[in-house]
Amino acid sequence: MKVGINSPVYFDLRVIVSYPDVMQTVSDLLVAHIKGLQLSSQHVCGVPYTALPLATIVSLQQNTPMLVRRKEAKAYGTKKLIEGIFNAGDTCLIVEDVVTSGSSILDTVRDLQSEGIVVTDAVVVVDREQGGVANIAKHGVRMHSLFTLSFLLNTLLEAGRVEKTTVDAVAKYIAAVQINSDGTFIGGDKRDPDEANEFARTKLTYESRANLAKSAIAKRLFNLMASKQTNLCLAADLTKSDDILDMADKCGPYICVLKTHVDIVEDFSESFISNLQALAKRHNFLLMEDRKFVDIGNTVSLQYSKGIYKISSWADLVTAHTLPGRSILQGLKTALNGDDAVKERGVFLLAEMSSSGNLIDDKYKESSNKIATEGADVDFVAGIVGQSASCFAFPGLIQLTPGIKIDESVDKLGQQYQSPESAVKERGADIGVVGRGILQANNVQQAAITYRDRLWAAYTERVAK
Repeated sequence: MKVGINSPVYFDLRVIVSYPDVMQTVSDLLVAHIKGLQLSSQHVCGVPYTALPLATIVSLQQNTPMLVRRKEAKAYGTKKLIEGIFNAGDTCLIVEDVVTSGSSILDTVRDLQSEGIVVTDAVVVVDREQGGVANIAKHGVRMHSLFTLSFLLNTLLEAGRVEKTTVDAVAKYIAAVQINSDGTFIGGDKRDPDEANEFARTKLTYESRANLAKSAIAKRLFNLMASKQTNLCLAADLTKSDDILDMADKCGPYICVLKTHVDIVEDFSESFISNLQALAKRHNFLLMEDRKFVDIGNTVSLQYSKGIYKISSWADLVTAHTLPGRSILQGLKTALNGDDAVKERGVFLLAEMSSSGNLIDDKYKESSNKIATEGADVDFVAGIVGQSASCFAFPGLIQLTPGIKIDESVDKLGQQYQSPESAVKERGADIGVVGRGILQANNVQQAAITYRDRLWAAYTERVAK
């Protein structure tokens, strides 16, 4: 959300531009609402960017000239923030899609007023009822909404599309989390919105989150973790196939995922893969190839499905950077044959790293989050590789956190370690990745049990709170 908080409910009206009939219906409703309220103005202006197409249709249907507000002035030409033909003293009606605190409307009001344009009213599609009406009214602007969040949720409840517990939980959250236009919380800035959010992902059980997952492999992994009572991933970073197979057999009963770097295996063979798959089936864990794909779509497709490793033929999960953008998902999916194959595979997108001095920043993390949760390829995203509970909010994704070790903080090459308890309870890990803590133990089986028990205990304590 624009105000920077996690919410249990989100309305994404940006997608309606892909559905002309829905666009027309919403615009017709806005025009009827404007006429019913007898709102008159010399111009209309949509809040950038989602409301721009709605404002355009309203302008056409009412034959009212439109103004366009830029989010930032051009560095050349007239350098205007407001585009269109107008005079000081003209009136303008604002059109917006969804309002939480009202800050976006107020930004538009300020830019219009700086040009001498008078704004008294704004029409919006959805009012989330979190303070927007009052915040906007303080600046002399009346807000008129087609729908409130409460109305929409109760409509969905009556239609049997959501449960009453969901409606009640959202109502509790909305009442508790009221927001000023500057993004601070009404009643004090120390409030933690997640405390009122019963749908915060770290509060939900794996079984509950399985029902929210958009990826079939994520659903499968959530349920596997719950039934097997393990959230341990073993990083089998070994160079001999027999050593990996031996480790998989000894630790298999205690893990949910076995992670490989297949390109470091010196004696790779097809029999190694078939034996590894047999062990995965026997001990009920998934296979992840930590390939960290990062290239153009066509190259990634070939790397995933061709060559000597043929990763797509055996790895349930892979990892990838989001540096190439959404094409990384499209490239990976292209390598699979049909929808059924896509359902059997998935990717963890790398949003944060455990190595010190890495170059990932907040903007990159935010962009990775959007790729994971928006668009046509989200059914292929099983989760996020991350180091913090804030790296994403959607509970249908799984957070995979590397760098788990009981007795060490940093290695000689910059790997930063954290305890199982810190990773799960403080940093939001759903699955903890352990490598050397098990691989270098005198008794690897007992080490796997210890890590399994501590990670699982941390998870149960987290959801119990």
